[in-house]
Amino acid sequence: MEINLSPQLYTLIPDFKIAVIHYHNIEVGPSPQMLKGRLQLFQEAIFFDLEEKNVADISEINEWRTIFKKTGKDPNRYRHSAEAIYRRIKKKHYLQSVNSAIDLNNFFSLQYKIPLGIYDLKSVRDSVTMRIGKEGEEYEGLNGRLNHLKDMIVTADEKGPFGSPYVDSIRTSVSEKTTDALQIIYLCPSMQVADAKELAKSLQKMFLQIHGGTGSLEIVSRV
Repeated sequence: MEINLSPQLYTLIPDFKIAVIHYHNIEVGPSPQMLKGRLQLFQEAIFFDLEEKNVADISEINEWRTIFKKTGKDPNRYRHSAEAIYRRIKKKHYLQSVNSAIDLNNFFSLQYKIPLGIYDLKSVRDSVTMRIGKEGEEYEGLNGRLNHLKDMIVTADEKGPFGSPYVDSIRTSVSEKTTDALQIIYLCPSMQVADAKELAKSLQKMFLQIHGGTGSLEIVSRV
């Protein structure tokens, strides 16, 4: 499944890029203790690191705040998912385990300080485009709210938007019934393509070690 980036994204953010990974024949279940332990320890380490640091001063998080400004969203009101998690941790509201795929996605988001999305591929229809949300577009999100998507970066299929670096939709959420998944890594535009490939390969390797199956990845950018 090919993901097309709209020309408008490149107009607003010339170096915009994402990594896309397709997984097939995976097994999603309760997180292994190793993953749950690493996620907990990592959050505790971040909490202590943030005692003397502002979340918005972290370079990767700030870069994505700038992207939201460029598309027309106030980053102080709409915080991208990586920033939202870091702010939770700063308040000692640690993430709880959901399932192996979501936990690992959260772990990677914490590690690289960027938004990530993972979607049940069988719930996604063909012809997928990443673009800017239009007036009136909305979906029920994993945050338990109806989210209005105007001026938000969204990933949409034939049914409409289903993903965003802000919050993803319930429609395509991953569960223990998921066997095929689509993962989107919202890279920092400042990152070089070669470095982006290494990051994505490392992420894919760990995902497959836990879930089995096969994976294929690509970097989608203008160059």
